Parts: sequence; C-alpha cells; structure tokens
Amino acid sequence: MLRTALSAIAYALPAPVAEAHCDGPCGVYDPASARVAAEAVLSMTKKLKGLEAPAAGDAAALAAYNNTFGRYVAIKEEEAQKTKKELLILWTDYFKPDHLATFPDLHDTFWKAAKLCSACKVNIDQAKAEELMAAVEKIHGMFWQSKGRSDAWVTAS
Repeated sequence: MLRTALSAIAYALPAPVAEAHCDGPCGVYDPASARVAAEAVLSMTKKLKGLEAPAAGDAAALAAYNNTFGRYVAIKEEEAQKTKKELLILWTDYFKPDHLATFPDLHDTFWKAAKLCSACKVNIDQAKAEELMAAVEKIHGMFWQSKGRSDAWVTAS
C-alpha cells in the first residue's frame, strides 16, 4: 500500500534530471585540484630519488630512512590516486561529446593521463611524474579553453 502511494507521488511529481560530479548538482569543475595532486606526485618522486640510504649497521638511521621512505611512497601513491580521481571526474562528468569537435584527442589525452597516474603509483620514475604534469597541464588548457578562457598555467616553485 505504502509503495503504491509513493509510486503515485513520484509519478505525479517527477524530479528533474540533475547531472554533477558529486551527489549535488553544484556544477563546479576545475582542474586545479588535479594539478596540485600531480605536483605532489612529482615532489614526492624527487624526494624519494634524493633519499640516501644510511650506512650499514646504523639501526636507528635505517629505521628513520625506512620511515621517511614509506611516508613519501604513501603520499606519492595517495596523490597519484587523487590526481586520477579528479581527472576522471572532469573526463566523465564535465566534458561532453560536443567538446570532441574542439579537442579530437580528448579521450586519448585523458586515457594516457590516467595511465600515467597508475605508473606514478607503482614506480619511482621522475620522467613519468613529469609526463603526468605535462598531461595535466594539457587538460588544464583544454578545460579553460572549453569555457572560453585561457587561464595561465601556474606552477608552484
């Protein structure tokens, strides 16, 4: 009985279709969060490559090294996953089929960027992290061009 009443109400008062990258139709998209996360991936990769293993026999130094190494890896992987999530939201929720006329390589660009996120998670490869930054920069440009703006790419130094 209750189900029938609810169905009747839903039929009589249908809700409009809402599209958003989150549970609310906020309509807010920005590649900045992907850029910040990708910068963190590159930063942690550089830090990892710069770490020097301690001399053999120094247990305290080895423990400190392992702790630092582990933290850097965890941050790098978390930020790579965050980058991927933010890029996938833009790809699947913001960009529409009509954007393909302006950006015929849109799908390939996003697919390769997502693959770079994965490569950065499983490796300590500065070249891959730099490729990821370049891919995010390209996506940043596509996004703002699609909005009729040409916001400058800003990197943290």
